[in-house]
Parts: sequence; C-alpha cells; structure tokens
Amino acid sequence: MPQLDALDERILSALQRDGSLSSASLAERVNASPASCWRRVKALEDAGILGPAVRLVRPEAVGRDLDVFCQIRMRSQDAAARQEFQRAMSAEPTILEVYSISGEWDYLLHLVVRGMKDYEDILMHRILAHKSVATASSVFALRRVKHTTAVPC
Repeated sequence: MPQLDALDERILSALQRDGSLSSASLAERVNASPASCWRRVKALEDAGILGPAVRLVRPEAVGRDLDVFCQIRMRSQDAAARQEFQRAMSAEPTILEVYSISGEWDYLLHLVVRGMKDYEDILMHRILAHKSVATASSVFALRRVKHTTAVPC
C-alpha cells in the first residue's frame, strides 16, 4: 500500500466532499500548485486509491425513502451457490450494498426502496426466490442519522 503524505490526504478529503472540483480549484483548496495536484490525483488513480468520480443522488428526492437491511442465511456454504447468489444480488438495482458477514447470518444486504410494497416484491420474488437462500430477516431504518461515503484517510 502506498504511503500517503499530508497533501495526498488533503486531496482525498477534498475530492470526497466534492468530486467535481477542477484541478485549479482543488489545488487552491489543498494549497498546492495545479500541476502538482494533477500529478498527485493521477498517481492516486493509478494506485487504485481513487476510483471513478460519481455524483450522489439523494434517495428521498427520487422516491426511495425506505432503507432496509436484510440479513440472509444460505442453504449451503457451497462456493458455487455463494457466487451465484452474489451475482444475482449484484444485478438487483435496489440493492446498494452486499456484504458477506460473519456470525449467525451469511450476508447483509442494504436496499433503498420506494416503500413496503416495493420491498415485499423484491424480498419475495428476487431474494427469497433464489434457490440458495434459506431464510431472511429484515430491519427497517426509521431515519438516517449519519450517512457518508467519505473514507477517513
């Protein structure tokens, strides 16, 4: 893993807050020259530290105001079954995150849905209908207290 210095950390922090910054604006914000800043950003991209720039959508602004966390228990721990399940869940657009977890459950899914009817349809017809799934348990978020995509550097 490459060593990050203070300038790299300022660049990462600034870009996580606003990925649309121009090189000149970024350089000004982190107190560096535009050329130096551009080289650093390119090096961070080449090292795989910085991924593609994206714009975040507020879920409630597009009618997706229900966060659901769904725990999954698999019928078997067979590698092929797990891969097939992961592939199927990754293809479902309402599932934002899929985690393989330790403990009593095998997976944790984070969905953002339009409401209870929407979730029921996804749960019954896509998640529980998958041949590898034994059972599921759902937790519904009352509200988002903290949500960030920024990774501390």
